[in-house]
Amino acid sequence: MSAGARARPALAAGPSLHDVLDLEEIDRDLLRSTLVYDDPHALYGGQVAAQALLAAGRTVDGDRVPHSLHCYFLRSGDASRPTVFSVDRDRDGRSFAARRVVALQGGEVLASVSCSFTTVGEGPDVQVTPAPVVTGDPAPLPPYTPGRLFSMECRVPREQAFPHAEWPARFWGRAVVPLPEDPLVHAAVLTYLSDISSGAGAIDVGTRLTATSLDHALWFHRPVRMDDWVLMDLVPHSLAASRAWYTGTLHDRAGALVASLTQEVLARPRRTG
Repeated sequence: MSAGARARPALAAGPSLHDVLDLEEIDRDLLRSTLVYDDPHALYGGQVAAQALLAAGRTVDGDRVPHSLHCYFLRSGDASRPTVFSVDRDRDGRSFAARRVVALQGGEVLASVSCSFTTVGEGPDVQVTPAPVVTGDPAPLPPYTPGRLFSMECRVPREQAFPHAEWPARFWGRAVVPLPEDPLVHAAVLTYLSDISSGAGAIDVGTRLTATSLDHALWFHRPVRMDDWVLMDLVPHSLAASRAWYTGTLHDRAGALVASLTQEVLARPRRTG
């Protein structure tokens, strides 16, 4: 663990990130999250996607790591109910393994997720675009508390590309509990973080918009430690037909691009009153 990841705040009682990462095996290729809690909102999509990636990763050889994930959110989930994950083993090749996962509650599909895994490859390592320029250590920066994240903390740097966004489009995040030396776990925690906030909040149409996740894609480029800080940067590109589309990057503290994302959300004027 790096020096920047040693100090941890006291944890509140209740569910933790370890509970999010704990999946029970019901049968071959059938797993269940028994984590339940009270939440007035629909089940957090980042939790569903992260647990789907974990479920898929449990079915591949141990030398393979996640390199991409594509998730369609189909129904709202209920945080007070367990979620079941059914895995289809589409293919196991020499270098890649492909899996499809459906997340279910009450026999209905909440999300459909495709995951791909690969062996660690050799070759040139080139990062064309540098990380966003931010100053200062993350720890003393103002906190961002979006809720819905267990055992995670976020901090907001002064340098914001969209300073008037409804939600921060650039922020640091990390886990505040120890994590094992398992690349699958760190990829799942990154996935858990990646659905929080929204690039749609930086689109100015004169009224507040909803930001309900429709589909979400991630590419894992380089190894990452999620018990140290990563910088997430979201950039909106389009709003049309009530759908907003944005992209994002995640960099480690050394500036290495560890993952990229793209997401589309349902973006409609919010009801008032």
